[in-house]
Amino acid sequence: MAGHSKFKTIKHRKGAQDARRSNTFTKLIREIIVATKAGDRNPEFNPRLRVAINAARSENMPKDKIEGAINKASSNEIGSNYEEIRYEGYGPAGTALIVEGLIENRHRTAAEIRKIFEKNGGHIAETGSVTYMFKKIGFMLYSKEAIKSADEFLNAVLESGADDCVEHEDCYEVVCQLEDFHVVKDHLESHYGEASEAKIEWRANNIINLEGEDAVKANKLLDLLHDNDDVQSIACNFETA
Repeated sequence: MAGHSKFKTIKHRKGAQDARRSNTFTKLIREIIVATKAGDRNPEFNPRLRVAINAARSENMPKDKIEGAINKASSNEIGSNYEEIRYEGYGPAGTALIVEGLIENRHRTAAEIRKIFEKNGGHIAETGSVTYMFKKIGFMLYSKEAIKSADEFLNAVLESGADDCVEHEDCYEVVCQLEDFHVVKDHLESHYGEASEAKIEWRANNIINLEGEDAVKANKLLDLLHDNDDVQSIACNFETA
């Protein structure tokens, strides 16, 4: 697909920030709860919940856990009220990070996140300090095994209104504007079924390559942030070797 007149090839920046953690289910359950509370408990009428459920399924979360999270949100029981929060900060060598979370205690979580930054060569910044370095986009990944014809898939992507289609070693990545995410996703699903991954995320406009001690500190910073149960997602503008 590279070289097509409409789509340019871009590098899908996947690094330590995508490492799987033992607390994955905790994060997914929180997102399902918040998504349910934000709309209808029926995923057909709640796009955010539909995305959350798809993400849970891709991590092989049992059906009863997914249903339990939806029921917990609907019952409004203790432990089902989370606040959406975003932290912005700087890491080693002036790198930038956006950390988004679902929290129960704003003061406790803020103290924990600040401590993680400060102990690993960074610091928390004011809201708006780094977001200008990023853009929020939607993306979907389709395994090459699920695509019989690359040309037909590209045509479907064009029809969906997506911005870009990137060929990777084992999958195709479709990138779109934030506001077009659900339209593009629904269009492709009608032709090819559910994507192996479909998310809305922040992506850096430019990437900094870190080496040596800066790379070590940056990777540790990411690991500790991911290990925090309150953290749902992390975007950064650096790569390490």
